[in-house]
Amino acid sequence: MANSIVPESSFLDNLLDDAPVDDLHQLMAFMLDRIMQHDIANRTGAAHYERSASRTNHRNGTRSRRFDTRLGTFELQVPRLREGGYMPPFLEHRSRSEKALVSLVLQALVSGVSTRKIEKLAAQLGVASLSKSQASALCEELDERVAQFRNRRLTAKYPYLMLDALYEKVRIEGKVVTQAVVVAYGVNINGKRELLGVDVVETESYESWATFLRSLLGRGLHGVKLVISDAHGGLVKAIGTVMNGVAWQRCKVHFMRNVMAHVPSRLKEEVAAAVKAIFLQMTREVALSLFRSVEAKYRKSCARSVQILEEGIDDALAFMAFPEPHSRKIASTNPVEHLNREIRRRTRSIGIFPTRDSAIRLISMILLEQTEDWQAEKAYISSESLVALYASANDDS
Repeated sequence: MANSIVPESSFLDNLLDDAPVDDLHQLMAFMLDRIMQHDIANRTGAAHYERSASRTNHRNGTRSRRFDTRLGTFELQVPRLREGGYMPPFLEHRSRSEKALVSLVLQALVSGVSTRKIEKLAAQLGVASLSKSQASALCEELDERVAQFRNRRLTAKYPYLMLDALYEKVRIEGKVVTQAVVVAYGVNINGKRELLGVDVVETESYESWATFLRSLLGRGLHGVKLVISDAHGGLVKAIGTVMNGVAWQRCKVHFMRNVMAHVPSRLKEEVAAAVKAIFLQMTREVALSLFRSVEAKYRKSCARSVQILEEGIDDALAFMAFPEPHSRKIASTNPVEHLNREIRRRTRSIGIFPTRDSAIRLISMILLEQTEDWQAEKAYISSESLVALYASANDDS
């Protein structure tokens, strides 16, 4: 069959000939769909259902994507590709956070935080000049969306909650200080990953973590079965106080780093393999049996490491009390760590945030977009197994 992809020169003529004209919203929806179909045909090398020797890829269903315009909101059915991702040409991927980045740079310039680094970044973004009123209007628009995201009601059950923090430099009252960005990430009853909360605080103290956790509960957080975090003293105390009765998983990745930090160089590879093997066992009983063997073998040569292992092994194996299909995904805060790396990548060029609000604005937009991406993906954990988790405990909370 001959290739039937419509050339660019005649595509718009055909589109306008076929388009409905009785309603602008309907016309826009029609045109957006046709543009996507045309673009995806060119990317795959074949029209829909066409057999073609020149085909380079295949369609793989669709995903829903919201698109806000001056004509209203459109719920697009964006085609998927079997190999690689696809974004329609009229959608600017992650546009909100890039807009937030522009507003941040503009705010820095207007506020007088004019460094070579900021000026270079502004030039790269095509920002030549902008009035204070324009910058203010742009920030207000983004701040409204950020507030909606950070203050939304949490109506679903969240069986698994992960907590972590990263640090950014912020200018406060004329001084550059380091601030903690605290992040809460959850898996909801439908098995989807979701960013639940974010805040910028002075330090990771018990008081700041307790306030943050209480804010999550105040927004409706419920049904939590397990909290996963590192062993920061203030955070662990806050979890025990505010999330009383909920199990705690000490992140096994952070735990292993703590253990390995005191192992002599000549034994690091050997001990690392032995400790990793503990976490790979199928049951807690077998894991503890292997732990005792490791403890006996290295007690003299790695006394401090064995002591850390002994003190923390129970908390680091908490995930084994949960269903096996879940356990490997809740044993550490790695999903949050990956997200932290993305935040750092996007904020690295900023260096110093001009205000606390500007830090919250940009980071919240990154988290909002990540949550939207997760909602379009398949479930992280099957919803059926999560429903069964509550049923097995006769839990109606």
